[in-house]
Amino acid sequence: MQHKNLAGAPHQERLPSYYSATVNDQIAYPPLQEDIETDVAIIGAGFTGIASALELAERGYRVVVVESNRVGWGASGRNGGQVTGSLSGDAAMRKQMRETLGKDVDDFIWFMRWHGHDIIRQRVEKYAIDCDLRFGHLHTAMKPVHLDELQQSYAEAQARGMADQVSLLDADGVQAVLATELYCGALRNNRNMHLHPLNLCLGEARAAVSLGARIFEQTQVQAIEEGGKPVVVTDRGRIRASHVLLAGDVYHRLAQKQLGGMIFPAMGGIVTTEPLGELARQLNPENLAVYDCRFVLDYYRMTADGRLLFGGGCNYSGRDSRDIAAELRPAIEATFPQLKGVHIEHQWSCAMGIVVNRIPQLGQLSPNVWYCQGYSGHGVASSHIMGEIMAEAISGQLDKFDVFARCSHVRVPMGDWLGNPMLAAGMWYYRLREALR
Repeated sequence: MQHKNLAGAPHQERLPSYYSATVNDQIAYPPLQEDIETDVAIIGAGFTGIASALELAERGYRVVVVESNRVGWGASGRNGGQVTGSLSGDAAMRKQMRETLGKDVDDFIWFMRWHGHDIIRQRVEKYAIDCDLRFGHLHTAMKPVHLDELQQSYAEAQARGMADQVSLLDADGVQAVLATELYCGALRNNRNMHLHPLNLCLGEARAAVSLGARIFEQTQVQAIEEGGKPVVVTDRGRIRASHVLLAGDVYHRLAQKQLGGMIFPAMGGIVTTEPLGELARQLNPENLAVYDCRFVLDYYRMTADGRLLFGGGCNYSGRDSRDIAAELRPAIEATFPQLKGVHIEHQWSCAMGIVVNRIPQLGQLSPNVWYCQGYSGHGVASSHIMGEIMAEAISGQLDKFDVFARCSHVRVPMGDWLGNPMLAAGMWYYRLREALR
């Protein structure tokens, strides 16, 4: 059997963004130009691929990672940089996973919320990764009904032993740590983090290489040939491996017969302002990351050099916005009137892999070919947990992998052509519902 890549996209260097302009590690890995053999071949050098590679290298496996562009080129290196204990599909997970886990389902979902934080924190410390890691986050309420939701989250965190890490704030409490009158309350969480995601991904790649992993950039995968040991066929070389992991999320077009219509691109837009100097400390004196309670939300934080990094909205057409700065400026100025007319220095977008039921998709195309994808906008922490789960599965420990692999997913006929309009219609419905609450 052969799984072909239908995209055939040209190789690309890093796209302009605040992250690419402030990258710590300029190392460029070579393209593959030979035939090689390895234990595990991983397709995609974003968080899922790199986290899996590092986990496997730590276990002593020979690992090869191939990336059609650069390490961290996609959403892994272009996201909002927030590491939060939020899951997009927790209700669907609870419903489906109860059949497998029974009474342990709530404990498993709680594990999914927070284990990624521990992996990232420990990895940053172990490998001395400079990625501007900071702690502290506000989940903000814009109307009284949001406060009810935050109260439930606060009660659960207290019951789970996080009483010393969370606190509920009223409007005055929010204004004491954030110079805005937009919110009527918030849940503060000091376990949540924010960071420079591209520098984290590059630091983890360097750590994997230090343990013997090999990374090849600018290498387009054309097909996966099965039969005995699978072979990854690229534009300039072949990789024979005992196992192959597809970790390209929404960016690859391999195995469309099995995976087509399961995941869809949604474009998120982000900007950073010019450096704000002392004003940055006045607006956000404790350097907290923030997002609000709406289904289609705004999120923001300060960068290490004192810029406001602000993202929001979502384009479910799968196409880039023409002017992200113009679209986000009204939300920035509504949040912080002090920034009216501020110069926006960087603007960019990234394609997030959206799954209809919001449950990450893990599975096998054959006994030796695995896939892992679909975090629906919550990928920084989740991808690190999935990297661990995939490394365990390839090593023969399938308990957590099976929990996800047994979940059923909606497969939309005609792929992106129908799937993206369906997502756009769904977002319109949730926006309307939010407005009526």
